[in-house]
Amino acid sequence: MIGLGRGLGALLQDSDNVNRPQNKSQQNSNPLEVISSMSEISLTLIETNPYQPRTRFDEEALQELADSIRTQGIIQPITVRQIGRDQYQLISGERRLQASKIAGLTAIPAYIRTANDQQMLEMALIENIQRENLNAMEIALSYQRLITECSLKQEELGERVGKNRTTVNNYIRLLRLPPVIQAALRDGKVSMGHARAIINIDDAELQLKLFRKILDDDWSVRKIEETVRNLAMAAESTNPERRPNTIKQEFRSLQFKLSSLFGTKVSVKADDHSKGEIKIPFTSQEELDKILSALKVNA
Repeated sequence: MIGLGRGLGALLQDSDNVNRPQNKSQQNSNPLEVISSMSEISLTLIETNPYQPRTRFDEEALQELADSIRTQGIIQPITVRQIGRDQYQLISGERRLQASKIAGLTAIPAYIRTANDQQMLEMALIENIQRENLNAMEIALSYQRLITECSLKQEELGERVGKNRTTVNNYIRLLRLPPVIQAALRDGKVSMGHARAIINIDDAELQLKLFRKILDDDWSVRKIEETVRNLAMAAESTNPERRPNTIKQEFRSLQFKLSSLFGTKVSVKADDHSKGEIKIPFTSQEELDKILSALKVNA
């Protein structure tokens, strides 16, 4: 399948490969064995995927796909699993299925495969992440579900979706934002860059004030990042415990970057001779593993 990463590509192998003759032991070890080659299945017999992470579809884009299907037909079959006699459940191809209904089709070409519920969830999430234009919050929620419901670590998840661990962590951190900011990010009112800057502020009330500045005064990502850095510098200078360890501008910038990298508030202390220390706090084994992964250090 064109454009798929290692994760979905491993789960949904090309039909030419999976349909080649296999010995009995190979067949028994394949959790996604093909039941049949491509088949025409009535649309009335196919249930939608209950693990579909996308909650909304662009109606205009869906109509355009339906128009294309009327003219060209279904170029790429959908993938389903059989859940009963003449009953199927969609694994991948939600947009193609919905557009086919709009186009007036009564049947659709499909590959039939076996998959358990966890495999269904993993395939649906990865397929959407890699092949749909999900918004940042949908991606964040999909990543979190892959971690919690499919028991994937961030490093494993990164390999499945073709992203590095830092990128995965940056998305998951968005789930810590106040709901109103998450909704604005979902609806495209603020960008991922805006949200990544705001998340470095611990105070939810201050996060909301900055959010309002973005909306009301049309603050750019660069402006909000600069404001967050200045707020961090001001907090350092007014904290009596930190006065003896005043951090130079370059170290403040380093502190901000490290906090973004590790997903936790990093402390950088340095004297006038650039001697000091970096503290990276963690509150659980999982957070420690994330830090070690970012540092490429094995525990």
